[in-house]
Formats: sequence, C-alpha cells, structure tokens
Amino acid sequence: MPNARTIFAAIILNVAALTAWAGFAQAAVTSVATANVNLRAGPSTAYPVIVTVPAGAGVVTYGCTDGYTWCDVSYSTHRGWVAASYLQTVYNGRTVVLTPAVAPVVGVTVVTYNRAYWDRYYAAYPWYGRWTAYPAGAATVRSGTVVGPAGATATGSAGCGPYGCGRAGTATGVNGGTATGGAACGRYGCGRAGTVTGPAGNTASGAARCGPHGCRGVAVGPDGTVMGGARLR
Repeated sequence: MPNARTIFAAIILNVAALTAWAGFAQAAVTSVATANVNLRAGPSTAYPVIVTVPAGAGVVTYGCTDGYTWCDVSYSTHRGWVAASYLQTVYNGRTVVLTPAVAPVVGVTVVTYNRAYWDRYYAAYPWYGRWTAYPAGAATVRSGTVVGPAGATATGSAGCGPYGCGRAGTATGVNGGTATGGAACGRYGCGRAGTVTGPAGNTASGAARCGPHGCRGVAVGPDGTVMGGARLR
C-alpha cells in the first residue's frame, strides 16, 4: 500500500500537469496541503477566511512573504494566503514542508502583499470595503501639509500598526512661532506630548499620559518652571 509521501508526490505531479498550461506570466510551484487549512484574504489569521483547503488538496503557490511564513496560493477558483507550515512540495525526490531553506530552491520567491492584490481578488466579497480594518490597511500612513492664506503652515502624519495608533504634527505661524505635538494610543493606554515655541524663542512644553489606573501630566514653562500633577479616574 503506498505511503503518505508517495500519495503526496502523486498528487503534486497531477496538479502540476493540470496547471502547466498557465504559461510563464507568473512563476508557480505546485504544493499540497498537509491538513485542513484556511485560505485567507491576507498573510495573517486576522484576515477573513475565503475557503478551507482540505488535507491532500493540491494548490498552486506563487510566492511567500519575507521569512516564508505565509504563501500566496490558488485553490480551485480561489486566490489567497495559506500558512507555509501547512504546505508540502517535492524537493530532491521527496515531499518536504515549504521552509525558508527549501522555498527558494524549488522556485518559490518572496512576494509583496498590498492594496492592489486586495482590489484584484476581493472586490466581490462583503468585507472588501474594510481594507483598513486589517493589518496591511491599518498600517497605511497618511501625511500632508496645509498652507494658510497668510503663509502659516500645518504639517501632520498619522498611522496605525498592530500595537496601536500614533500621530504627529507641526504648525508654524506667520510670525515664526511653532507648535509641535504628538500622540499615541496602544493596548496599555494613551500618551501625548507637545511643545510651543514663540517668535522670540520662548518655549512651553507639556506631556500627559493615561492608562488603566489614571492620568498624569506635567508642564514646563518658558522660564524652566516645572508644574506637575496627577489625576486619578
């Protein structure tokens, strides 16, 4: 009776034959799912599940993320991402897991996941409009500068990543005064800091933070006087 490796190898060869007609527009390697595994809309368990690939099913692998932890694959009519640890391919005549050492040798290269991929494959799904709710979209940074009619300017940027959100900004008045501030919120609370500089060079700074147990704040005046306090909530 054939063993599991023989069965996997046979499946891989069969799938390869079916996909050979695809041409050379995009390099592809045939792999097999080693267990029931979710095909997701992005390289993270935070992304929606498109379909479950059954154990033993053949998939076409187009590339993997840096580090080869997630791979871009197609299964049936679906396109998405599968954890690389659930994929096997043929290497040196035997079936092996698609590891960082094996992947480049068998032709699986590093690919990038971005908004263009999302737009191309998922426009018909109900969650398509929630790009910024998932890791890659949430990490998008916005920035810009606004110039007022009298010549004053305001510059700012904001972004969100896996651990929270942050923003920074600077405003410059027509007389040369500036105001600079930043704020961030993470899983343990929020913090902010700011500095105001007058046209003559005087400055005032302040900082505050709030967490699960309350808030604290401090201000520094132009003469160096420090005023601080705590307010519990």
